[in-house]
Amino acid sequence: MIVVATDDFEVYHGVVNELRDRGVTFTTAEPDDDFPAETTVVVAAAGEDPPTPEDTSVVRADPGDPRRAVDEVLAILRGTSGRTVVGVDPGERPGIAVLSGETVVAAFSVPLAEAAGAVEREIEEAVDPLVRVGDGARIQGAKIIDDLEDVPVELVDETGTTPYLGTGARGMGDVLAAVNIARLEGERVDSRPVDPTAGELQRIKDRSREQSETNRAIDERLARRVAAGDLSIEEALEAHREE
Repeated sequence: MIVVATDDFEVYHGVVNELRDRGVTFTTAEPDDDFPAETTVVVAAAGEDPPTPEDTSVVRADPGDPRRAVDEVLAILRGTSGRTVVGVDPGERPGIAVLSGETVVAAFSVPLAEAAGAVEREIEEAVDPLVRVGDGARIQGAKIIDDLEDVPVELVDETGTTPYLGTGARGMGDVLAAVNIARLEGERVDSRPVDPTAGELQRIKDRSREQSETNRAIDERLARRVAAGDLSIEEALEAHREE
């Protein structure tokens, strides 16, 4: 557990805001309080010496650079295991790989609609997690990024991340690509606006025709809503029938 315990107003607000921005769980206390037994790291200001439980680290923060202090805190909490990074190879069934440091601790593939939820479950207890999403499959990738809430996301150039698959490895390509994506640095993003191309809209229409009981395709307006992730193909077909 992280405890922020300082009488320095600037240090307190700087560190607390930085921790909140990163979605890190912490608590606060007065410097002379008895800290919880599960305390791992205490953040204080320079010159302060709060009484801490045995085997507890103390990080002293500069009021002008709270981010550096928080980086140090998170490095202590990660220990030898390393940061939790989730790589996502977007598509209709995205490949997802969860890495702790250099070790792959989980890997799976889920339907697109379930991808963001699956990622959020994997990082729920992680300290300072990071999600890296490949820049291919633009529409599906944009939906995943938009569906992730309060999670730092990087958009990664996924060129060359899908490996050659030998005998017996069929179906593993997206997951293995996700592992490689997790290991590449990308550009920090909050969203990914995508204007679907004519070809992408036509593929959505073709898929709707294939799934339609009457062999009728949805119109472009509904196809754009599918591309934006507002509707599934099934929901678009239902809306088309009602019109």
